[in-house]
Amino acid sequence: MSLLEAIRGPRDLDALTPQQLEQLAAEVRAFLIENVARTGGHLGPNLGVVELTIALHRVFDSPQDPFVFDTGHQSYVHKLLTGRQDFGALRSRGGLAGYPQRSESEHDVVESSHASSSLSWADGISRALTRTGRKDRHVIAVVGDGALTGGMTWEALNNISDDNDRNLVIVVNDNGRSYAPTIGGMARYLNRVRTTEQYESLRKGSASFFRKLGPAGRAVYRGVRGGTHGFLSRFTNNAALYSNLDIKYLGPIDGHDLEALEETLRLAKEYGAPAIVHVITEKGRGYEPARNDEADQFHAVGKIDPATGEPIGSSDAEAWTDVFSDALVAAGERRADVIAITAAMLRPTGLQPFAQRYPDRVYDVGIAEQHAVASAAGLAFGGLHPVVAIYATFMNRAFDQVMMDVALHKAGVTFVLDRSGVTGPDGPSHHGVWDLAMLQLVPGIRIAAPRDAARLREEFDEAIAVEDAPTVIRFPKGAVAADQPALERLADGTDVLWRHGAEDVLLVGIGPMTQLAVAVAERLRAQGIGATVVDPRWVVPVQPSIVKLAASHRLVITIEDGIRVGGVGTRVRQVLREAGVDTAVDELGLPDEFIDHATREQILEDAGLSAAKIAQDVVAQVLGTRIPVARPSTDTGAIWTVSPQDSEHQER
Repeated sequence: MSLLEAIRGPRDLDALTPQQLEQLAAEVRAFLIENVARTGGHLGPNLGVVELTIALHRVFDSPQDPFVFDTGHQSYVHKLLTGRQDFGALRSRGGLAGYPQRSESEHDVVESSHASSSLSWADGISRALTRTGRKDRHVIAVVGDGALTGGMTWEALNNISDDNDRNLVIVVNDNGRSYAPTIGGMARYLNRVRTTEQYESLRKGSASFFRKLGPAGRAVYRGVRGGTHGFLSRFTNNAALYSNLDIKYLGPIDGHDLEALEETLRLAKEYGAPAIVHVITEKGRGYEPARNDEADQFHAVGKIDPATGEPIGSSDAEAWTDVFSDALVAAGERRADVIAITAAMLRPTGLQPFAQRYPDRVYDVGIAEQHAVASAAGLAFGGLHPVVAIYATFMNRAFDQVMMDVALHKAGVTFVLDRSGVTGPDGPSHHGVWDLAMLQLVPGIRIAAPRDAARLREEFDEAIAVEDAPTVIRFPKGAVAADQPALERLADGTDVLWRHGAEDVLLVGIGPMTQLAVAVAERLRAQGIGATVVDPRWVVPVQPSIVKLAASHRLVITIEDGIRVGGVGTRVRQVLREAGVDTAVDELGLPDEFIDHATREQILEDAGLSAAKIAQDVVAQVLGTRIPVARPSTDTGAIWTVSPQDSEHQER
């Protein structure tokens, strides 16, 4: 049995010798490479925190001492050391989540993986423990250097430094890389530390330093490292970063030196007040393909060959992100006023080609979505047209700025929301299912949901032509399906994709859900039910043609991959009532729940968003046996019912 297989919980680490701990670290890396290569996931960040996580669990007593990871993608090693070693279905239904998840283990505390919130969590937990008399327990926040660019981090630090009677340890995992090279003033401080000669000499000699000096050396080490801001801070000017925070600073520490890590973490534990432990790690450590990946050291990978790191079974199909990326470059060629903004995700959101072409027209603000949006309002005021590219789930953080800074001031800002709708394996914090319900509350906003690549290019150009209101382009994760030509484009831009038979059912598909709408229409035709399928293209505001078409049909079905509550379907129904149209509307979408990780197909099936299920329900609504009931028809033709298995037809 390997050492890793014998680990069932953190306390199994206590009896291991230094040599065994080094062996365990090697086994953990080999395990991660072998298993994540099969499933995909966040490989590089976890390879970088192996020794750090081992040391944390050796020094502290989880779950009595709560661990908070920021962000949670660096928690794979934590899972292994807390008894979760079945990675066979990682990020798949029934398998381990890719982030901390309370239902998996009492060792997991914070599930949300939106960066920069860990210190606020740790602040609250430590205050609660102190206030309720549990002063023997510690709270440990592991925060990546990229997360330090987020404003919440500094709000939390300000409050933590105001009350120093708590056992709170902040571990800064500094690998110099988040999704892209960490930017901003914080990065410059950390870069100065990483490149200082004194640091390099100490980092390289830390192991031998302890071995040679013995107990006396350890005492000196405590005195030096436990100084007001740490020995190295005096040489690197790192003290300036923390001098006004009144928090003990220890470091920087070689994040792959187990002995140095344990020694420093014990100092922080014994200090009796908030302390920052600055740890330097190497993302992708121990795996050459990751180390050699200049983009992001295998931050997140699909299925790969563990020997070479090359993708396995990768598709040649064009991705939504790539289509947008090309459209942005093309727009930049035509218009010098088009600029791009990202929140530490230059490559994932497709801005890298634009940045290479126009390096002075891209602003990476770090993990600071609120600042990105408010800054965009200012850029628009100055005569530019900002394109803010953000994952849909992270747009939640900047809602106030969209409302009060952009929309209130009628600023021409275009938001491009990647990974909208169901994202699949990344789980509840990463599904982009709230944007349609959330953003349509904003007065004057215009929201487009392209159904294919041609419409994405077209609608993006239409969006950046708007200079007096915010515009939104949203699209899902993954490959773009084949272009879906329209039968007809109506005067207001609505596309008619299908028209057959009587005007029984109007199917309004939102974005890529138009494919599902057409599949439903084909099934309805087999039942003798007429259908019209439309793509509004611009789903907010509701187009006049939708109102007119709804008035002439017996039933309206809206299909979207956002939550039903407050979604586009709800808005369509309200607009119809305001216009005096009493056609019944059935709004189909996702439940207002936090949806667990699974494939996109599994999640949509669970929500009843399949052609067979929708067609079955529509037949019942047309027949008057299911609410909402379709208006009566004067057509006396036959209507066929469909069985739950969609396999038997029976004339009524």
